[in-house]
Amino acid sequence: MAQTETAAATKTESKKAQLIEGALYVAGKPLDLQILASVVRLRSEEKVRGLARSIVERYKQSNTPLQVIELQDGRFVMQLKPEYVSAVKKLATRKLLTPGPLKTLSFIAIKQPVTQSYVVRVRGKLTYGHVKQLRDLDLIMESKLGRTKILRTTRSFADYFNLSQDNRLMKRQLERLFIELSTVGEKEKEEEA
Repeated sequence: MAQTETAAATKTESKKAQLIEGALYVAGKPLDLQILASVVRLRSEEKVRGLARSIVERYKQSNTPLQVIELQDGRFVMQLKPEYVSAVKKLATRKLLTPGPLKTLSFIAIKQPVTQSYVVRVRGKLTYGHVKQLRDLDLIMESKLGRTKILRTTRSFADYFNLSQDNRLMKRQLERLFIELSTVGEKEKEEEA
């Protein structure tokens, strides 16, 4: 009788781990323990953390281009291992942003916290539409300050672009990235000439 109960408990745990894995796959972004607990209908965040960590270990042991990792803030994410990104990124069919909103987002990220009125002065009237789109995608947030708004990037922004949550460190990461991108752009122009 005890073996049957143990087998049933193991099967239930396995099913819950599979649900967590499925949730991480479908979400495509980091999920916290509360969300994962609601998916598997468990109250104990410790049990959920244990299940998620077992998935992390299973992916470490398997020979797959995917990985599940635990972030410093305790959230979990399923993502492509870095060594595979450059080879397959051209297959991503849906770009998140067109160049205009992407430039506006870059400006906000580097200057944050920044007033919307300043961003509009620098980037032009189309910025209002960009800000709405970026807010809808949960890449920026706004707070009121008198007649204007203060714009900042969100945790989702840092997660999506694999940047630090700390604003100072994020700005340094972005500056390095922009330097790398401009160097690549210059090399491409030289090769075309």
